[in-house]
Amino acid sequence: MTEIGELTIGVLGGTGAQGRGLALRWAKAGLTVVIGSRGAERAEAAAAEVRDAAGVDHVSGADNAACAERADVVLVAVPWEGHAELLRSLREPLAGKVVIDCVNPLGFDKQGPFALPVEEGSAAQQAAALLPDSRVVAAFHHVSAVKLADLSVTELDSDVLVLGDDREATDLVRALADTVPGFRGVYGGRLRNAHQVEAFTANLIAINRRYKAHAGLRITDLP
Repeated sequence: MTEIGELTIGVLGGTGAQGRGLALRWAKAGLTVVIGSRGAERAEAAAAEVRDAAGVDHVSGADNAACAERADVVLVAVPWEGHAELLRSLREPLAGKVVIDCVNPLGFDKQGPFALPVEEGSAAQQAAALLPDSRVVAAFHHVSAVKLADLSVTELDSDVLVLGDDREATDLVRALADTVPGFRGVYGGRLRNAHQVEAFTANLIAINRRYKAHAGLRITDLP
């Protein structure tokens, strides 16, 4: 498996809270990061903020297509509403690459968050259908954007469930999770099981709202 430190990590949706938070933590860990957005100027502005916060210079910004082209591994952290359109447009630059989908198809009403139905079964399965030449993995659904952004939180006490059908790709993403202090990448099953992982985010949001917390997940009885 390729050493994580040798890879460039692209973050599509890196101007959003979760994408920017993960970009910050990976940059702090010494990884080369490219933040992607619809506009290159907005992406570079986010990259400048990450560089300043992390005290590093190995973070850059680009439009989504250039981000996908330049990165070796690409995280998809865009709103569900634009998920399919974006991935459809990036099929060629994402070919042959590990694509990590952390998108949660959720709706919100007066009763709170709830999982939305997805024709393919899950956002990750939709990504796999739209990117047949990529190695799609589902991960990073349950990490707190608030804690990611707060570098005074030096240990992020959370497991990262990693799902996929390509063993080498899931091992790589588990290793990527492990670069963030306190995270532990845990294999969570095949990609067909991504629906319940994405849907559980609704439960976690409800928990955090009720208890005014930023809770994550821990899997018990693992070495």
